Amino acid sequence: MIKLFEGELKLLELLWENEGATAKELALLAAGKIGWNKNTTYTVIKKLISKGVIRREEPGFICRSLIGREDVGREEARAVLQSFFGGSVKAMFSSFAADGKLSGEDAEELRRMIDEHGKG
Repeated sequence: MIKLFEGELKLLELLWENEGATAKELALLAAGKIGWNKNTTYTVIKKLISKGVIRREEPGFICRSLIGREDVGREEARAVLQSFFGGSVKAMFSSFAADGKLSGEDAEELRRMIDEHGKG
């Protein structure tokens, strides 16, 4: 599991939305959407390259993601599950159900997914 920090995730979001952007283009996007300066963006890009999360292609310092949004989301969900619910999926779902944020439609979809995975 690769630990990504909030700023790294923000830059990855920009890259996923603009796959194949140059570092310069990402710096301009980050300036407009996040308020970062060019140096901050380049520093975060270099960190993501060193972590093996993005790849630099030449010419032009083109950035390509090496992991997808779903992969990162799954890892982040596992980290939350472990940190806040002791690894218990049941405790996590109980928390969502207890505060009334789980709609009937969501509950039905979760039942369907549980049934499908329980058969395998």
